[in-house]
Amino acid sequence: MASSLVIVGTQWGDEGKGKVVDILAGFADVVVRFQGGSNAGHTLVVDGQDLVTHLVPSGVMHPGKRCAIGPAVVVDPELLLAEIAGLQKRGLLAEPGSLVISPRAHAVMPYHKELDAAREATRGPMRIGTTLRGIGPCLEDKAARSGIRVCDLLDSEALAERIGARLPEVNAVLAHHGREPLSESGLLLGLRDQAERLAPFVGDVCALVRSALDRGRGVLFEGAQGAMLDVDHGTYPFVTAASTVAGAALSGLGIGPGRDVGVLGIVKAYSTRVGEGPMPTELTDERGLHMQQTGGEFGATTGRPRRCGWIDLTALRYATAACGCTSICVTKLDVLRGLRPLRLAVGYTLDGQPHDGIPADAGVYGRVDPVYEELDGWDEDLSEVREKDALPQGARRYLDFVENYLDLPVDIISVGPMRSETIVIRNPLRRG
Repeated sequence: MASSLVIVGTQWGDEGKGKVVDILAGFADVVVRFQGGSNAGHTLVVDGQDLVTHLVPSGVMHPGKRCAIGPAVVVDPELLLAEIAGLQKRGLLAEPGSLVISPRAHAVMPYHKELDAAREATRGPMRIGTTLRGIGPCLEDKAARSGIRVCDLLDSEALAERIGARLPEVNAVLAHHGREPLSESGLLLGLRDQAERLAPFVGDVCALVRSALDRGRGVLFEGAQGAMLDVDHGTYPFVTAASTVAGAALSGLGIGPGRDVGVLGIVKAYSTRVGEGPMPTELTDERGLHMQQTGGEFGATTGRPRRCGWIDLTALRYATAACGCTSICVTKLDVLRGLRPLRLAVGYTLDGQPHDGIPADAGVYGRVDPVYEELDGWDEDLSEVREKDALPQGARRYLDFVENYLDLPVDIISVGPMRSETIVIRNPLRRG
């Protein structure tokens, strides 16, 4: 256990991180989003009602907790303001300082979305399957030192200067793709209004988090997407444009590696993926359809159906190692009810020969065949179970197999979408 904890997805995103953060936020003082953008959607189900957050941390459901958006998060001002307004209508974020946004965070401009859509439309079979939220183009500008940060939004002169310098090149690219140019005056008018409404929430997130850690307070670092979508370690080029592994939590917030921070890897009991890219265990038959429909596998951000398949332990071993996971949480175990036998990928073959590890080349990875182990399943409803020992024998064997293969303890098991439908074996977040 650790006084602070990184929550990270270990597959291709959509593992159920939002629910887990919501549960553990009750034991934390600060919940901070450390990367990603509005391309992520975390669905919370509390008292039978769905709440989807895209930028505000999932800890928002707990009054008295401080939520923060770090410098490495890509902020869409329009969507963030709409999200804040929706939360405030539900009586959340009512306390001063309950949400703090880093002035160093880069802002998604309307032209980033236009560029995203234009490029994706012309990629043909090489399309990435992006959410079209402008994340990639925004991060390109960040790397090129031509981005617009939240602090720039608050300085009208600096904003006009930076937009004026960037827009001619943007419009040239849009014209190349047959798109209409954007108006500088129109952009500035909308952005200045958004900046005025965002200003009360802007503050030094890094100092806030460091101070909490120095005082032994509990900090939850909430990640987006999953490790297999990491720009360096994932199935490139079918990845997000940012780092999604656990190490990004510390680097993104300017925190040194000597801190006492645990890493909880979120593992869905089966595999899903949105968009293009290799997924060796994908099922296109009635079993995959069962996972999709029973698990509600439709994107919280895009509404697109997720590709579904058996759990891939080879990919999970790679991802949990890349994230330095200290324990795991298995989600959506209830969805596997009635599927017999259950299959778990424990290795790959390539052209009929055993293949170790995850190929760096996505084309090669797309050609591997999984090697499966089979386990008997179960037919019992899991939604009322609150102790691991009370699970059906088939479910316990499944969990034990995953735990032993990954050599990581299972701390939490989700057996339904509700906050209450959870088995907590060990709380991975202890107060300092």
